[in-house]
Amino acid sequence: MAQRYALVAYVKDAIGEFVESLRRELHPQLPHLGAHVTLLPPRYLTGDEPTALETMETLCKSVEPFEVSLGEVETFIPVTPTVFIRVAHAAYRMRELHDLLNVNGLACSEEWPYMPHLTIVKMGAEDKAQHAYRVARIRWAEFDDGRCIEIRDLTFVREVAQNHWVDLADIPLGQRLARTPAYRR
Repeated sequence: MAQRYALVAYVKDAIGEFVESLRRELHPQLPHLGAHVTLLPPRYLTGDEPTALETMETLCKSVEPFEVSLGEVETFIPVTPTVFIRVAHAAYRMRELHDLLNVNGLACSEEWPYMPHLTIVKMGAEDKAQHAYRVARIRWAEFDDGRCIEIRDLTFVREVAQNHWVDLADIPLGQRLARTPAYRR
């Protein structure tokens, strides 16, 4: 069975904790997924994992870490019952990085145009997503920590079962020394 891959930046600060807590409240049946912004949405590789990883590492060295700020809670309804926080400032940096990496064995003709965002929850039905949207808007308005996240390290992930992803490798942006990758062949 062909497996899907993605490239994400985990959000491991107060914003990440907020999103993960809200997700558990709104959709407790969903397997735990770390809060993240996606740089390359799920896709099938046209090559192999080691080559894809090498491509990402090479390209990411030329991109310095950057900061984005989050905007309002929005939804992709009626296209998909997903509730998310929009990347408001510096979203273009994420789009540029997405376009840079969407090449060679990683290239994918994506179902929807790439839009930088931090997913809160994807529900099974539109009415449940509407409820989650209303709750998330209230909670996000009450969130009083900062609304900026730094994009420094990316993680190459593989889907091993529906809604279950495993980390394969950490990929730092810029010319910093790489951390020991979690990559397993």
